[in-house]
Order: sequence, then C-alpha cells, then structure tokens
Amino acid sequence: MTPAGRRIVAAAEELFYNRGITAVGVDLIAERSGVTKRTLYNRFGSKDHLVAAYLTQRDQRWRSLVRAAADACDDPVEAVTAPFDALRTWSGTNTRGCAFINALAELPDPSHPAHLIAANQKLWLLNLFEELATAAGCSGPATLATQLLVLHEGALAMQPLPIDTLSESSDLARAVVRAVAPPHR
Repeated sequence: MTPAGRRIVAAAEELFYNRGITAVGVDLIAERSGVTKRTLYNRFGSKDHLVAAYLTQRDQRWRSLVRAAADACDDPVEAVTAPFDALRTWSGTNTRGCAFINALAELPDPSHPAHLIAANQKLWLLNLFEELATAAGCSGPATLATQLLVLHEGALAMQPLPIDTLSESSDLARAVVRAVAPPHR
C-alpha cells in the first residue's frame, strides 16, 4: 500500500471506530489523511471498499495478537483460553467495543464487502477455539468453542461500560476448559 493509502486507512480506522461507519463521510477521511477525495477514490474505489480495507487490517492485527498469545502457552489446555489474554491486551487501546460487531450492526446487508469480513472474523475465532480445544484433548471441542466464543464476545460487548467483565469471563472460560480437559498428566 502506498503511503497515502496507509494514511487514508489509518484516518478511516480512527474515525470509523470512534464515530461509527455510517456517521463518517469520505470528505472527513480525506481531510484527516491529507489527501484529496479523488486520491481516496482512486485508491479504494468507494467508501464500502475503504471500510473493508480498514476491517481487513484490523482483523490481521487481531489474529496476529491472538496467535502470538496461543503460541506463547506451554500448556495446550492453557492455550485454549489465550484469546481472552489477547483481548485484555487489545482492550488497552480499543475501548469502544468490538469494531467487527459494530460494523455488523451498522452494515446488516450480507452483500456489503465489509459485512463478510466482520462475519468471517467471528467465524475464525470460533474455529480457532475449536482447533485449540481439539489440540488440548478437550471433550466436545465444538460445543466448548461455542461456549468460549459467547463468553469472549460478551466480555467484549460489555467493554464500553464501567464494569470489568473480562476478568470474570476469563476465569469462567478457564473453569469451563478445565472441566472438559483431560486429566493433568
């Protein structure tokens, strides 16, 4: 991506995340990124494609953080709840809830290019939970993955409130995983 393209996506990310996708126009993004509207449209084609680019970059950073957290675990059972640890790190600078859930709420049309990216991000996390649970030898990995996703997303949805649900959700996730994990060797 060109330097101008990176500036556009960075400005779009800050504005879309903090103000909402539908509340932000391309004029403001162009102004904040120091480019003309023409440059923005030449690079991305439309606001819809810019939203998709913003979510794609955010998704890549999130997946990298989660994978690093899981890979850092020595115990496969501990790795199953690594996305909760990653969420604690991520939440330090992302305090307005989940950008993907926000995007799904603002862009309900499944044919919107950003809608698919946001939905796939959630499916990726569900599949990762199942993959980690399977690797740890947990019984019922698909059911466990769904339970963990619900806990994870619930903690994320509560983030904008002055209630720390992440600690409780993380503790509950660990207890649920221990209940279905094989006995410690």
